[in-house]
Amino acid sequence: MKVAFVNTLVPSETVTTQFLVIHKEIRQKKTGEPYLMLVLGDRTGEIEAKMWDNVAEVMNTFDRDDFVKVKGLPQIYQNKQQFTIHKIRRLEDHEVVPGDYFPCSKRDPEEMWAELQGIIESLGNEHLRRLLQEIFADAKLAALYKRAPAAKSLHHACLGGLVEHVLSLCALCRMTAAHYQGLDLDLMLAAAILHDIANIEELAYERSFSYTAAGQLVGHIVMGVQLVGEKIHAIPDFPPKLKLLLEHIILSHHGALEFGSPKVPLFPEALLFHHLDNLDSKFESMRAAIERDRYPENEFTGWISALERVVLKKERFLGPPAAPVAAAEPAPAPAAQEQPTPPPEPPKPPARPVPTSLFGEKLQAVLQSAEPKE
Repeated sequence: MKVAFVNTLVPSETVTTQFLVIHKEIRQKKTGEPYLMLVLGDRTGEIEAKMWDNVAEVMNTFDRDDFVKVKGLPQIYQNKQQFTIHKIRRLEDHEVVPGDYFPCSKRDPEEMWAELQGIIESLGNEHLRRLLQEIFADAKLAALYKRAPAAKSLHHACLGGLVEHVLSLCALCRMTAAHYQGLDLDLMLAAAILHDIANIEELAYERSFSYTAAGQLVGHIVMGVQLVGEKIHAIPDFPPKLKLLLEHIILSHHGALEFGSPKVPLFPEALLFHHLDNLDSKFESMRAAIERDRYPENEFTGWISALERVVLKKERFLGPPAAPVAAAEPAPAPAAQEQPTPPPEPPKPPARPVPTSLFGEKLQAVLQSAEPKE
């Protein structure tokens, strides 16, 4: 059983626990000896780890996406948590509980899937409803969609994260379509369900989350348009202009060319959907950053690359101030400081020069008569 998670590691306290190897590099010290540079993780987060000693004995006994048991020391280095490994060994699959290592949506997957099916059945546009029914009639595709994350790391990066993100977007589409008149809600709901469907091919998520070769070379936006186009081709009488509108929302949902969209949004539903998708992803990134922050005593998180900022932990900021940490055994005061030191005497005025002339004697007498009496 797993003893400690990433978010429970205590700096400077040696621990023995288990992790998933997310990244592995064998590097060389200046002496030519090898050392290990790893990223270890579990369902609560990731931590950078290094092994400096006895590396040659173990470096080929495990690989990326293996489970390992480690003994080591968590430390803070340059305001980041690191893990120095003293011992490491590969674990067999039967020695681990998978749920300890893979982040999962907090919502029940079957409950989310039932909600998604209800949205599909509620669509008034028969062409869009049939398209979605045909897509999810593919049992293999449906199983992958139910399990897929919404992103590798930016937002909803957990098993079931794609469906969670889609359901959140559907709720936002309904709220905003009621506010902005004249929008095609069925089109927006279909786009919400399909905009990230190619995550099932872009991402590998059997163990650690990573990009497939197709994901790196093509990307989920283009792959999604291809997948949807193939499914539409198999449906007789699907309106060509409706196909173009749906494809455009998928192509433009990142909003700008520099963010990976081949097109920018060119009609109201596409523009609104882009902003809703961006809102949901950014809000989830901020929420997760606060939840996973490893320094609960701080009022701000560390730097969040996805958001290009630190994040204020509002509850911590508004809460009572943290109690000062008392030293375990205060050091005795030095002997020289046991008695209070008397305050220094005020400096004495400089002595007046001895008069050497009749004028000097008269000036001296005038000055003495002007001095206050004690």
